[in-house]
Amino acid sequence: MSDNKTKSIKKERLSKESNSLLRRTINFFLTVIIWIVICLSVCVAYYAYDLPDLKNLTSTVRKPSITLLSSDGETIASYGDVYGESVNLKDLPSSVIQAVIATEDRHFYSHFGLDLIGLARAMIINIRAGHVVQGGSTITQQLAKNLFLSSERSLKRKVQELLMALWLERKFSKDQILTLYLNRVYLGNGTWGIDAAARRYFNVPASKLNLYQSALLAGLLKAPSRFNPQNNRELSVKRTTSILENMIAFNVISQEQADDAIKNDQETVLQISHTGYYFADWVRDLVDQYAKDCDITVHTTLDMGLQRKAESELEEILATNSAKFGVSQGAMVIMTPDGAIRAMVGGRNYATSQFNRSIQGMRQPGSSFKTILYLAAIEDGWNESDLIEDSPFTAGKYRPENYTHKYEGTVSLRRAFAKSSNVAAVRLIESIGPKRVVAVAKRLGITSKLRAEASLALGTSEVNLTELTAAYATFSNNGKGVFPFGFTSVRDNHGNCIYHRKGTGAGRIISTSTLHKMEDMLMAVITEGSGKSAAIDRQIAGKTGTTQNYHDAWFIGFSADYVGGVWFGNDDSTPMRKVTGGTLPTKLWHNVMLAAHRGLPIRQLSSQAIEDDTIDNKIQQTPPEQDDILDSLIKMLGINP
Repeated sequence: MSDNKTKSIKKERLSKESNSLLRRTINFFLTVIIWIVICLSVCVAYYAYDLPDLKNLTSTVRKPSITLLSSDGETIASYGDVYGESVNLKDLPSSVIQAVIATEDRHFYSHFGLDLIGLARAMIINIRAGHVVQGGSTITQQLAKNLFLSSERSLKRKVQELLMALWLERKFSKDQILTLYLNRVYLGNGTWGIDAAARRYFNVPASKLNLYQSALLAGLLKAPSRFNPQNNRELSVKRTTSILENMIAFNVISQEQADDAIKNDQETVLQISHTGYYFADWVRDLVDQYAKDCDITVHTTLDMGLQRKAESELEEILATNSAKFGVSQGAMVIMTPDGAIRAMVGGRNYATSQFNRSIQGMRQPGSSFKTILYLAAIEDGWNESDLIEDSPFTAGKYRPENYTHKYEGTVSLRRAFAKSSNVAAVRLIESIGPKRVVAVAKRLGITSKLRAEASLALGTSEVNLTELTAAYATFSNNGKGVFPFGFTSVRDNHGNCIYHRKGTGAGRIISTSTLHKMEDMLMAVITEGSGKSAAIDRQIAGKTGTTQNYHDAWFIGFSADYVGGVWFGNDDSTPMRKVTGGTLPTKLWHNVMLAAHRGLPIRQLSSQAIEDDTIDNKIQQTPPEQDDILDSLIKMLGINP
């Protein structure tokens, strides 16, 4: 009896302890849940505090358009946002909806704004790959980001994106969300929405898109610029094929349908010309300030006929010589003596590379920089007939050598320049001082940073093609300083002129006597030096340039009507196979300039004109307004000195 009582007491005690533990456990988890809810509420409140205004859901803010016209009124390019007609989901072909969902969000019609399955799958794929290869954002999240948020990668943006996605899912039906998404998504080339893209790429409304076209546009959602069919056709086809495979895996089309689309519909993509686009991009950046509140039309200096000739000749030379000489890129700038740019080729193919080598490419000019050195020497009192040693020597630790490893001993300054003697050039800069050469270069409009050292004589400080060509234009412009420019006027959409170019440059910066001596030496490069291949049917002058180990090859020359600069090389600076300034660059210059001068009267260079000696006395080697001039030029060229 006593034992039974004892057991009963123990059971009761254990039961009480068990109930007490259960209550404590329940209380603990309830407390945790409450705190989680509180923390989530605080988090939501914190991130929702500055959410964008959701009232402007359907409004659009169109970026003003910029239309660039050539000197004869031909449209070069147009920039700005293009919105097509707003389309209803029911009016779109099923292939559009299937392609987008199969690629972007297969569980779109079943999730609540966040696709947990898709997110888990993306995490696994990314972990296996070791880096991010797949995202987990739903179409609703993408719509939230496109409508209200930036592309900033931050926790705050992701949380706000999720909050707005949940709001969209509660506020709208799935079809409405998908309709909004397709009408507002960016699809490259300034196009917003499926209809604008359909018209831009295929010249059809969105309601007429076929299977291949639908897959192509769905493929653009990931990276509109990269997969743009008008920029990179090969990559676009590869991406579109991948989208069709997604649709097969999603069981909405058959393999036969995909094969037929790839075989028959690729040619429906419109091809656009990129003629003059390097120039257009440069000018667009300069005039963007005028397009803040209205559409604008820009009247440029570009000669489209000359531009086409320069582009085609560069491509032909590279196609013929690229493999043989190990050269993959080139650039050319042509301007009139006053600095008006008539042609600008920033590279071999704008569609594959928008990097403008004529403006953004900083390269060593080699011997083409010697023109500035010799100008400084003439202004310092040297004459063409003065003698200088063309023989090996050592300047401190620096031991310059001639490109040919041949030396002529004592030669005239004119001869040393014509044969581009390196040792003579270094002797010359040692005589007059590198700082004087830097000052002369700045006076001619060189804004790039130059190192005041002996090797500057051989063009070891990097410059860009446009600024060096403009410096040479001073010789063709009767010694007057040149600012390169690409447009003359800007008008708004009502035809009002909001900008008109005024001014003629920096004024005279080279005296007549000095100009005559320099042009004589520069003409000698053509008649008896390394620039013979550039000769055309009239008087021209110029200078070749080749950097050490054939990294860069230049020729810059001028007539009384045009100034042209040419560069050949490789973007990664790998050496070419003995391409010098006197080979491919002079050949391109000759071919393009021969066409440019066709029909023009033959005129002599500007030094033939007789100037009043009083003008020479007014020249300032360092004009007081030079700093303002350089600041303006730096802004125009987009250079970071």
